[in-house]
Amino acid sequence: MKLSIVTTMYRSAPYLLEFYGRVGAAAKTITDDYEIVFVNDGSPDDSLEIALKLYRQDARIRIVDLSRNFGHHKAIMTGLAHARGDLVFLLDCDLEEDPEVLERFSETMMATGADVVYGVQGKRAGGFFTRYSGGLFYSLFNLLSSHPVPRNVLTARLMTKRYVANLVQHRDRELFLLGLLAITGFEQVPVICPKHPKGTSVYTLPRKIALFVNAITSFSNTPLVAIFYLGCAISVVSTIAAAYLVARWLFQGLLLAGWASLIVSVWLMGGMTILCLGIIGIYLSKVFIETKERPYTVIRQIYYRQQEER
Repeated sequence: MKLSIVTTMYRSAPYLLEFYGRVGAAAKTITDDYEIVFVNDGSPDDSLEIALKLYRQDARIRIVDLSRNFGHHKAIMTGLAHARGDLVFLLDCDLEEDPEVLERFSETMMATGADVVYGVQGKRAGGFFTRYSGGLFYSLFNLLSSHPVPRNVLTARLMTKRYVANLVQHRDRELFLLGLLAITGFEQVPVICPKHPKGTSVYTLPRKIALFVNAITSFSNTPLVAIFYLGCAISVVSTIAAAYLVARWLFQGLLLAGWASLIVSVWLMGGMTILCLGIIGIYLSKVFIETKERPYTVIRQIYYRQQEER
């Protein structure tokens, strides 16, 4: 098998037929020996039924049907684990990225010898909030993480078999896919690709905040180290303030009055204590989840042609 095309399905029914036609045409510019792996991530619409109709017509289609919705990134990792090609093309089927970029990715890979060619947005798409919240996400993540992620990176990418084999060895239950793609290493080359957003993004502000917290706590211990230094700083400031008050009382006979300032200080310290305990709690919850070693997806059924298996 020369090429595997991996995509996930969630509310994807309106795009599947066009995606199938365009990605198949793009694949044929490289090789006729390819497969398309559809991962049904518990889609509530008729995405699976449409994919099954295509499967009955085309022996190159394989369908991995998950038992429920596990999330985009986990579905992607499951699809990559079932890809058999020497090259693996990862692309969302919603057509926000053009399937035709496969040819450019292939040409770049042959010219550079890289193991990964990935898409990046030349200019971030979307409105004011989408653009600047996305930029802030990458800036903060790369500031706090020891493994930076390329800014405005896209899911679309072409990968070699050896890269994918190492990527799927990661067994994180709390997945941040962009981080895993980066830390797997190998030579990775960016290619500027247009992105065509369709409708309202599912990544609302609360979801973006949750994604940021998960990304940071999955790839960096910086918040835990920051708690230590914060405690040191507060201890130093408190010691200096206490020494000042004692000296003021001994040499001037004055005490600092102010019930309001005392209450504000108590609330400030209480809030910071709860915040620090919350950060520690997030890390403990991740340890709790990871030690259970549950599979990150459960497969209901795999549809494939028996004669394909050797």
